[in-house]
Amino acid sequence: MPGQNYSTTSELILFGFSAFPQQLLPAFFLLYLLMYLFTLLGNLLITATVWTERRLHTPMYLFLCALSISEILFTVTVTPRMLADLLSTHHSITFVACANQMFFSFMFGFTHSFLLMVMGYDRYVAICHPLRYHVLMSPRGCARLVAWTWAGGSVMGMMVTSIVFHLTFCRSNVIHHFLCHVLSLLKLACGDRTSSVIMGVVLVCVTALIGCLLLILLSYVFIVAAILRIPSAEGRHKTFSTCVSHLTVVVVHYGFASIIYLKPKGPHSMYSDTLMATTYTVFTPFLSPIIFSLRNKELKNNAINESFRRKFCPLVSR
Repeated sequence: MPGQNYSTTSELILFGFSAFPQQLLPAFFLLYLLMYLFTLLGNLLITATVWTERRLHTPMYLFLCALSISEILFTVTVTPRMLADLLSTHHSITFVACANQMFFSFMFGFTHSFLLMVMGYDRYVAICHPLRYHVLMSPRGCARLVAWTWAGGSVMGMMVTSIVFHLTFCRSNVIHHFLCHVLSLLKLACGDRTSSVIMGVVLVCVTALIGCLLLILLSYVFIVAAILRIPSAEGRHKTFSTCVSHLTVVVVHYGFASIIYLKPKGPHSMYSDTLMATTYTVFTPFLSPIIFSLRNKELKNNAINESFRRKFCPLVSR
């Protein structure tokens, strides 16, 4: 990263799970490894199903496929580092590798939020403007929206990472985290500009993420108003059921993020900080395919089952 202004050390030490009792680490490793494999399998299954089933080539499933790809890339980037940390007492990382790690974490985090916002807009158009849905959500327009979410996530990730790594780090080189987490790294910064830079990073992140959340909530205000105008209870239930999986993932995504970034100030043990961090880095990608598979009947009962039978039981499906 350009403009780096480091102290005498050229490496950082990720303390991670070193404070935990050693006898617990194998259990944590097995748990997170199983969740990692399930996350990859679940999101790969959703992506493959949407890709192969032509009737799922609609905007809603296009965005779901993009979200699954984002979850896969985020998991592949973050989880192996955490698993490696569980196998060693501590390990070092260069500033360049730390910057790359932080960039990918921010990029996928912002991309995930942008995709959830676009999915909320898709549900808004489908329910509030059904006659114009195919015009407003054309295949080319949806592809552009997905491209803009990835571009926006990349720009935000690069901007925030560049701001952080223009600071001077002159304190301890030990990060009490299993990743180059921004809040843990900022504790090592010093200098006259530190407080203003930290405030800038917080404002950029909060503005982008809260802005996405507010737009999602605004979409659902119009969605709920449109649903309440439907005369039959069955129609209202059927219409709202198309939004449940997206709304649940939004709650999980922002709920776990607020556990980490909006926790009250005060003394926290290394145990609680590390475990709270795993809720966002491990549990959110783990829960997303479960939520979408269980709540989406078309994806669960029809597409996945038929795709599975065609791939593994071709004689039975004939």
